[in-house]
Amino acid sequence: MNNDSPELVSLPDGPTPVRWRRSKRARRVSLRIDLRGGQVVVTLPQRAARSTGMALLLSHSEWVRDRLRSLPEQVRLVDGAELPLHGELLRIRHHPTLRSGVQVVPGEIQVSGDAAFLPRRLLDFLRAEARRALVPQVAKKADMIGIIPGRVTLKDTSSRWGSCTSSGNLAFSWRLVMAPRFVQDYVVAHEVAHLRHMNHGRHFWSLVAELTPHTDTAMLWLRREGLQLLRVG
Repeated sequence: MNNDSPELVSLPDGPTPVRWRRSKRARRVSLRIDLRGGQVVVTLPQRAARSTGMALLLSHSEWVRDRLRSLPEQVRLVDGAELPLHGELLRIRHHPTLRSGVQVVPGEIQVSGDAAFLPRRLLDFLRAEARRALVPQVAKKADMIGIIPGRVTLKDTSSRWGSCTSSGNLAFSWRLVMAPRFVQDYVVAHEVAHLRHMNHGRHFWSLVAELTPHTDTAMLWLRREGLQLLRVG
């Protein structure tokens, strides 16, 4: 039943995109909103009937409707769309004959090649730009507290902007490259502070304050604007 393509299911408020999943670890039927895809995900235990999932959907149809309607408009990576980069809104422009794959000029982000490959070229550029922006910040802030960080990876997460493992490896959402630099600075500081304190206690937040002056403003920005970053692509 696991299918990456959503099915339009008739709910009281109209056709709704639903993705069905089977899980060996699931003990009960559950549903969640896929923020990036703008769809409902219903997870069923191996032996649960699809009708059980439908019943849960129908009983939560108003919640589903309200959550989907509250999502920001999705930004498609197409010619003419606007895309934020380091907090600056840029217009995507397709220039087939450009020699460079992607280049940033005042007010625009220009993409070369066949139009069919524009989204992939742009995503590759954004991931690479995120690495160029975040990895040096990790090194700088880790050096401030005398710690050598582990591996830094970029992911496409929907619930956390960054994470730190007990072995010292850090991971960040590549989508942070679209946020203002002060937001990036805070998220990096937050995860680097976890290299010393694997908790959110008083000493942890004191260390975060040493590493960045942007905690309050960045947290507020992420609460207000972070969802929009998940709707790009």
